Amino acid sequence: MVVSIAVSFLTNPNYRWDVVGGYLFDQRILDGLVTTLKLTVVSMAIAAALGLLLATMRLSRSTLLRGVAGAYVWLFRGTPILVQLILWYNLAILVPSISIGIPFGPTLWSAATNDLITPWTAAILGLALNEAAYLGEIIRSGIIAVDKGQTEAANALGLSRFDAFRRIVLPQALRVIVPPASNEAIGLLKYSSVVSVIALPELLYSGQLIYGRTYETIPVLLVVCIWYLVVVTVLTVLESRLERRLGVGFRATTDGGKRWSRWLTGNR
Repeated sequence: MVVSIAVSFLTNPNYRWDVVGGYLFDQRILDGLVTTLKLTVVSMAIAAALGLLLATMRLSRSTLLRGVAGAYVWLFRGTPILVQLILWYNLAILVPSISIGIPFGPTLWSAATNDLITPWTAAILGLALNEAAYLGEIIRSGIIAVDKGQTEAANALGLSRFDAFRRIVLPQALRVIVPPASNEAIGLLKYSSVVSVIALPELLYSGQLIYGRTYETIPVLLVVCIWYLVVVTVLTVLESRLERRLGVGFRATTDGGKRWSRWLTGNR
């Protein structure tokens, strides 16, 4: 059955592989691909920074900080990304203008919301803020997974809390964080296609513009799928290499933590 499906996939003339080949390196498709990659990189960078902040707040002793971070995660994980994108894109309906000024005093700066919330801005806000809620929980779980004894040992050696986090906790937490975070990055790349609803010309929307004029729907969608597969494959290979790199020096030992002692003292 699998063989018959593969043969049909390759020989069925309705797939029009000649048309697929013609559009594979079409400039409009390539421009859409570049936009998709930019969206993924920028959104993931913002989400990672905000996710780290959320994880820190969730682990804080302050009830207020924990509550704010928890509410953020609840809100953005509990509502669909598509709905969030549409809300950001139509923010001007709720807030016609955005201004900065002194409370009960003069306005220092003001601009129309429509001028600020472009399709690109709405896409970044929607993707990054939504992804931050997931990354925050992933980072928090990675930090929790590190044994508290590591922090206590760092404190005993006179390291500050920041240095202990940077040199002890974070390197170990990354082994837990990287696999799910990498999957989130790949997922973000793929579901960035939902920004087509706000007319941002990423990869899928660029394809839609083409087959909307030529009616070559299947061949163009196959081109879009091929490029997604190529990029996801590259990201998967990079993820595997990064995981192996992070695993170097952290192999399980039976020497009671001598490896970490050498790392702390600089004798690597």
